[in-house]
Parts: sequence; C-alpha cells; structure tokens
Amino acid sequence: MEFENIVVLNSNNICHITINRPKQLNALNAKTIFELNVAINQAQEDSSVRAIILTGSGNKAFVAGADIKEFAHFSAREGEELARNGQKLLFDLIDNLNIPCIAAVNGFALGGGLELAMSCHIRIASDNSKLGLPEVTLGVIPGYGGTQRLTNLVGKGKALEMIVTASMLSAHEALQWGLVNHVCAQEDLLILAKKIANKIIRNSPMAISKAIKSVNASFNKSLDGFEVEKKEFGSCFESKDFIEGTSAFMQKRKPNF
Repeated sequence: MEFENIVVLNSNNICHITINRPKQLNALNAKTIFELNVAINQAQEDSSVRAIILTGSGNKAFVAGADIKEFAHFSAREGEELARNGQKLLFDLIDNLNIPCIAAVNGFALGGGLELAMSCHIRIASDNSKLGLPEVTLGVIPGYGGTQRLTNLVGKGKALEMIVTASMLSAHEALQWGLVNHVCAQEDLLILAKKIANKIIRNSPMAISKAIKSVNASFNKSLDGFEVEKKEFGSCFESKDFIEGTSAFMQKRKPNF
C-alpha cells in the first residue's frame, strides 16, 4: 500500500513510522489512523521487525491533536463510534502489540497525540515537548483512551487535574510524573529511541511478547494478572528461545534469538 500521510522505513529489525502532516502539525485524521493501522499490522506480521519507533515529522509536533473539522458536526452516536473505532484501529492495537513500540515525542503531544504516545510501551520526549489533554476546552472529553491511560500512568489526582484544567506538562514535568521514560535534546531523540530499540532486539521476541501481555493484564479488571504471568512464564519453558537463552548462558556466549 502506498501511504499518503505516513512514512515507513524498515532498517536493522526496526520499523520507523513517521506521521507526515507537518502543515497540520501531524494532526490525526481518519486517513492517518487507517494508514497507521495498516503499517503497524504489517510490522507485527513481519518476523524481521523486532521494535517500532513512532514519531512525527518536523520539529514542532509529534501529533498536535485530532483533526477537529472531521467530527465537529457529529451526533452522539457518531461520536461514540468515532471513539470506539479509533481505539480499536490504532490505540488498543498498539497497546496490545507483541512487539514494543517506542514513541519519540518531538514537540507538542496534545489530545489524540498524547493518547497515541500513551498507547505506546515506551515514551521518549525532546526537551521542547508539551504534553496535555485539552479536550474540555472544546466541550468534549478525551475519547481515545486518554482518561484511562493517563490515570494509570500518573494517578487519579494528577490525571483529573490535567484533564479538567486542560493544562500542559513540560517534558521534564512529564518525566517527574512518569508520563515519559526519558527526556533528551531534540537532536538526540531518534538516536536515543534507536539505542533503546537496539537493546530490545537483542532479547527473546517470544519472551518480550509474553512480558507485554502479562504487564497489560494488570490493567485489565477482568483478568488476574498474577495468573496470566504464571501461565505465560510456564509456557516459556517449551520454547526455542528458552532453550537458546539458557544454553547461551551456560556456554557463556551471547544468545542468537
């Protein structure tokens, strides 16, 4: 598929995906969400891809929000479907990937942009970044998982403060609250993202997939996370990766996963 709003590059086991709408500050519209769904599914189905780096084009914005003109006249039913479909196509898809996705936040990550970053497994921000959920200024609430993921990351009190005041956090404030994992200079952002991705791809892809599944289970009220961990832990013992990993350890060599 030829993409219009994103750029995809696979290199050395890493899939680099760049949202490429700089004139719109990389705002998410329906076409962009669909293209991201296709690209991410392709990456997940490609056995050579071991990590994804997701970023925005330019140096002003990761994603400055959703494309408001697309839904300004929606009915309540249409609004609910917008949230439901968007979460299914993109945000829940990333959250439950079997390969890690790193958000390289380069500037504004607002509304749907912060929701997109929060759906990723690891977040890095350039030191000029601003992060927030300003939806209440438009008479609406976050609809792509923002109320849930932000609360899980920073706690109920801070999440509610950010949402009801529509306040933005600086990159360093976001780091203090655990909203991002690292902050760096903008010119170092993709270098750091690639460094983390390269650490990931040295390890067992099977074990990483099971670790993501187990961690996610702790946020699913219908599951017992401890039981999921026990089951996934046990299943590792019958895998080729476990045999290779333990053999390499005992032979004092690096594993070849």
